[in-house]
Amino acid sequence: MVHKAEVWQVSTATETREEAAALAESAVMARLAAGAQIVGPVISVFWHQGQFGTGEEWQLLLKTRADRYPELEAHLLRHHPWDKPEVVAVPVVAGSADYLRWVEATTEPPSGA
Repeated sequence: MVHKAEVWQVSTATETREEAAALAESAVMARLAAGAQIVGPVISVFWHQGQFGTGEEWQLLLKTRADRYPELEAHLLRHHPWDKPEVVAVPVVAGSADYLRWVEATTEPPSGA
């Protein structure tokens, strides 16, 4: 049976593994994300400030509830080492019920918040 939940996967990237780990740890500790994976290094190909470029980056994938996304996005933008980082989210359209319930419960705002 498919469990319907408002769970999103949010991604960003950093220049170093350490920067990605710091963002992941701060977001999870704040309960803005239930968990995060750091993937890399990955090669990015892009246009930036009118210039074509490539670079090595570390991708950060975070799982959160849709209603927690605005706070997670603000947190990532505030703590990210880049001025205008990519922060994007996609809905999880299906997943195991136990996992989705865990994401929902883990990202519940602290009482009184």
